[in-house]
Amino acid sequence: MVMAPLEIAGVVLNSRVLLGSGGMGSLQLFEEVLAASGSEVVTVALRRVAPGEGAGLYELLKRQGCHLLPNTAGCYLASEAIALAEMAREAFETDWLKLEVVIDEHSLLPDPLETAKAAEELVAKGFKVFAYCSDDLGLAKRLESIGCAAVMPLGAPIGSGLGIRNPHAIAMITEALRVPVILDAGIGTASDAALAMELGCDAVLVASAVNKALNPVSMAKSIALGVEAGALAAQAGRISPRWGAVASSVMAGKPALLDPS
Repeated sequence: MVMAPLEIAGVVLNSRVLLGSGGMGSLQLFEEVLAASGSEVVTVALRRVAPGEGAGLYELLKRQGCHLLPNTAGCYLASEAIALAEMAREAFETDWLKLEVVIDEHSLLPDPLETAKAAEELVAKGFKVFAYCSDDLGLAKRLESIGCAAVMPLGAPIGSGLGIRNPHAIAMITEALRVPVILDAGIGTASDAALAMELGCDAVLVASAVNKALNPVSMAKSIALGVEAGALAAQAGRISPRWGAVASSVMAGKPALLDPS
């Protein structure tokens, strides 16, 4: 059983790991992480790229054949996100956009009203919107109906490494939506990535889990393996949970252990 490719916005991806580029120690380290993860999509937070960093990173992504996913991190209003998206499309010649509109700098939780407002206008302008949102089924369905290319519910707050705090909510979203669902934020280690895939997610996005690990390259590889394991487990189909023990095989009859004959 092989993990199937993923199609998003008309592009076929062999990897189901998306990488965040922020916080990486060096371009050389990031290149090693990229290779270890197998990722073909890298997000770049346009408001948080230090002067002089951008050019080298963009050249690296181009050389590796990766898809750049500009990110509106740091925006608090739909109008800010829309303006930044327009600049990103002009600068990088891509309609892909990871939409982030947050409530405040402390929580970095998505603002549902501003996110939906921005998504609606950006889709109308021809953007392929990957929308970061809370693990709320109603909002996820709204973003799908607007026409987002992918919906990206959080597992936990950005950078927290807390894993998936509400697995049931994520499972409800993956079951209800037809567009790709990408688990965004909260992943701390490979088992979190595996769980996301077992819950029905189509891919995961990781940043802090890798760039803050003691060994980012090893963590990137382990998360890629976790994604593969979780995807294969989801395809295989787990057994139904039970309250008590159930023997793995049924006895046809009791063995006559004390029968001398």
